[in-house]
Amino acid sequence: MGKLLVVVDYQNDFVTGALGFKEAESLEDKIYEKVKSYLENGEKVLFTYDTHFENYLDTREGKNLPIVHCLKGTEGHDLYGKLKEFKNKENTLHYDKEAFGIDPRKMIKLEETLGEISEIEFVGIVTNMCVISNAVVFQSLYKDANIIVDGKLCSSFDNNLHNEALDVLEGLQIKVLR
Repeated sequence: MGKLLVVVDYQNDFVTGALGFKEAESLEDKIYEKVKSYLENGEKVLFTYDTHFENYLDTREGKNLPIVHCLKGTEGHDLYGKLKEFKNKENTLHYDKEAFGIDPRKMIKLEETLGEISEIEFVGIVTNMCVISNAVVFQSLYKDANIIVDGKLCSSFDNNLHNEALDVLEGLQIKVLR
């Protein structure tokens, strides 16, 4: 049984673009090193991409967060900085998602692709939105896997919400590294 690292939405628009924030940029080197370590050990790494289209402002999310971001095919949608190096690497998977968490229908296909997984670790942004959502989705499918969120390699535009999300994750029996 293998391990999986999930890098949540570490995209240009969340780091230096439309929804960028200072703390997000500071995560780059450590996330890069963690991805590199997983791949060197023959483990898989999954990158999620927050993905929107021209109709974004008409969606539920767009009505609640009316800032256009991560439009498919734009620079803002792409991985940030050095993480672009991992786009076509062996043992990496790349999933677009149009909501905070990966679509459950894609999760079923993902389980077939990944096979048995004993540990799933999460890093990325935004802790209180997409990180927490994806951790819960994965926990539902991989009910016996050890689920970890590296809180030092996650961030939010609101530090209070970041910490509260980590508390909620612990309440969901997810191991949080602080």
